[in-house]
This record gives sequence, C-alpha cells and structure tokens, in this order.
Amino acid sequence: MTKATQIFTKVFLGLSLVAFMTSCQKMKKPDYADYPADANPPGGPLKFYASFDGTSADPLMNGVDSIRANFPASNPLTSVAGISGKAIQGSDGKAVLYPSANDFKDATSFSISFWLKNTAQAGRTEFLFSLADDTYGWSRSAAFVLVENQTAANTTMKFGLMDQWLEGTFNKPMFDGNWHHIVYVYDQTTSKMTYYFDGAVVTGMTATQTDVKNGGNPRGAINFSNANKFILAGWNKHANADGPTDDWVKSYNGAMDQFRLYGKALTASEVSALYGSRL
Repeated sequence: MTKATQIFTKVFLGLSLVAFMTSCQKMKKPDYADYPADANPPGGPLKFYASFDGTSADPLMNGVDSIRANFPASNPLTSVAGISGKAIQGSDGKAVLYPSANDFKDATSFSISFWLKNTAQAGRTEFLFSLADDTYGWSRSAAFVLVENQTAANTTMKFGLMDQWLEGTFNKPMFDGNWHHIVYVYDQTTSKMTYYFDGAVVTGMTATQTDVKNGGNPRGAINFSNANKFILAGWNKHANADGPTDDWVKSYNGAMDQFRLYGKALTASEVSALYGSRL
C-alpha cells in the first residue's frame, strides 16, 4: 500500500467515525430533565386527591384517587356539576368508600381540603368524612367532621381527632347554597388546628376548636398508623364499616368536589392558591 493510499484510508476512516458519532448524537434521547415533572408524584405531600371529574358510566372510575389510582370499593353517589368539572352529590344513608387513604396514614401534620355546596337543614347532623380506625372504641374513627345546627350564616362544627372533639360555632355561611372551600390544617410543631374558609384563615376560633391535646398536653405528631378505610360524604355506617349506628348519624347530602389530603401543614399562601384556582 502506498503512503498516499494509507493517508487516504486514515482520512476516510476518520470522517466515517465522525459521521457515525454525529448520527448517534442526533438520535440521542432527551435527558430526563427535559420531561415535565409530575406535579403530584406518589410519595409527595399530596397523599390523596379525588377530583370526581370522570364521565364514565362506571361510578368507581369517576371517584378514583389520582395519586395512586386508588379506586373506591363502592361509590353509590351520582355526578353533578362541580366547582371545577364534576362533583359527587351526597345522598341519605350513602357514602363513598375507599380501601385506604394511601400513605396519608403516615402523616404527622396534615391538611384536608375540599369544596362543598349545600343548603342549611335544621336538626340534621351530617358527617363529611371519616378516616376509619378500630383503635377508637366508640367512633371507630381517627379523624372525622360533623356539622349540625345549620343555618345560612353559621353551623356547629365538630372535628373528631384521635378521640378529642374540637368543637364550637363556625361563623361562616357554609350552608348558604353556594360553593365554598374548606381547609383544615394541623401543624405538629404548634399542636394547633387552623381553619380556612374560601381561601382565608378563620379568625375568632376558640381554644376548644384549635388546641389539639394528648392527656392535657400539646399533642405534637399525629398518629394515623392504624387507619384503614376512608369514607367521603358520610360516616362509617354509611359505608358498612364498624362504628355507631345511631339514627342521628346522617350522611352528607350536598355536593362535594376536589377532595385532597396532604401529609403536611399547608401555608396560608398555598391554601389561597388552591381557592383561587378552584382546586
């Protein structure tokens, strides 16, 4: 082989290698950072989220929790127009039952956010949700909310939290027939419950409504580790779970939308953003 031929061969091979490498570079897949991140990934602060926006003939699909594709075990409620998309319409003696609230049971602080629409019904005691837990003898529930003495201007609200009843008058028009945003925030660092209505903190709440105790002392971290079923728009008996069967225990019969469980204490700005975005 002549020297000229050797030089030509080296140049040819070099150009071929460059072309091959360039071709491979053009076919390279984008880095992971090029893809949009999931706004609510499993394991993040949002533990459970049911938007009720499904349009399927199957009510179980319409009630799915989108964080872990957690379908209800039963959903006897119908769909109606919501604050955003669709909502569920509560009904006497019925409630939506989920096998669990995902890893919300690991929360030590929490926030519970949802929208509701209903008119006042005097003499009716309605339960909005329940985190079932057989640890608690009478209630069989680690966390629940009931409302009674309803008027268009206010209601008596009782948040049952680990056998403590945080109760008093809620001086907001929760049952005036319009959509309203409700958020409960518990912060383990302060052992306080904060209430939000339509994006703003509710002032004038008493210590019996805000101070979470354990044997007379500030509770600190919440323990939901034994929680199992999660029930929406009613209490345990409305989803065939263990618990009180008294006649005064009624399910919620208004509309409910955008139900969220967080494993952290939301800030005031985060709550305001949810309200402003109708989420």
